[in-house]
Amino acid sequence: MIKTDILIIGAGPTGLFAVFEAGLLKMKCHLIDALPQPGGQCSEIYPKKPIYDIPGFPEVLAGELVDNLMEQIKPFEPGFTLGERAETIEKLGDESFIVTTNKGTKHHAPVVVIAGGLGSFEPRKPPIPGIQDFEEKGVDYFIKDPEVFRNKKVVIAGGGDSALDWSIFLAEVAEEVSLVHRRKDFRGALDSVEKVEELSKIGKINLITNAEVVDLKGDNSLKTVIIRHKDEVRGEEEKTADHFIPLFGLSPKLGPIANWGLEIEKNAIKVDNAYDYQTNIPGIYAIGDVNTYKGKLKLILCGFHEAAIMCQSAYQRINPDKKYVMKYTTVSGVNGFDGSKKEAKREVVKNIN
Repeated sequence: MIKTDILIIGAGPTGLFAVFEAGLLKMKCHLIDALPQPGGQCSEIYPKKPIYDIPGFPEVLAGELVDNLMEQIKPFEPGFTLGERAETIEKLGDESFIVTTNKGTKHHAPVVVIAGGLGSFEPRKPPIPGIQDFEEKGVDYFIKDPEVFRNKKVVIAGGGDSALDWSIFLAEVAEEVSLVHRRKDFRGALDSVEKVEELSKIGKINLITNAEVVDLKGDNSLKTVIIRHKDEVRGEEEKTADHFIPLFGLSPKLGPIANWGLEIEKNAIKVDNAYDYQTNIPGIYAIGDVNTYKGKLKLILCGFHEAAIMCQSAYQRINPDKKYVMKYTTVSGVNGFDGSKKEAKREVVKNIN
């Protein structure tokens, strides 16, 4: 039985930052994640994708953000149960919980925090006959290492942020990048759309709109894709491709958590955002992309805010007889390093005098 103050289900950026906020309040955390390493989608799906809306970082790769978060929480020594899925939850008479994984590992905590992002997920695959025959042979649903595509001919399909962002990124890596979208207008950020159009004008991206990939050809690996244009005059064209990357988003699933008696709305967990992001079950919180409330924004930075607020409430639940007085980290320091920092400051002052 693993015992902790706060059990966090999901080791993505929001779950990791919750460890930091809890550590400042002297609360111990343990994290469960079905993936074999911390970081969630940032590590598993797009570690090399740049993120632009993290405060203080004009640009940071998703994998680097995870590395920084892991370094930030190191003083608090969190525990991890990786490669296992949270399966069942049991509420005890003292209002604490036991969460058991699919491999039978039991965890006991007075507070459970669900920070599972989109939950378990799988890519939305286009209805192309025989596409499964080319998976891992030229068809890729995620981009983990852009170097795989260096000096290759790449065809990307999709009209959202991922398709736009990766087209821009791979334009400097691949020999040729083609972006195929079934409509003329894109769903992604306006600045990304403008960047793609600029790269198209100078020949860095082959932009193909009002069209879609309908077939794949090759022997042991992908050789060409068949693109069908809505314009009947252009009809179909066969294009050489080493890689075809359909980026149509993910199909999120809450998995076993959906059976825990939580209030669910559109595959997300409803929480009280007016106070502390607690669910309909006292002691169980949901933060990050997995939760929903009026005005919800599925952004990493919003998950960070929710983690900070949640920890304040969790502290009061764990320590009902204590009154917490918030101190800024510039005053209190970080647990594990406070003493050494203060001693160093005294030494500097002594040398100056």
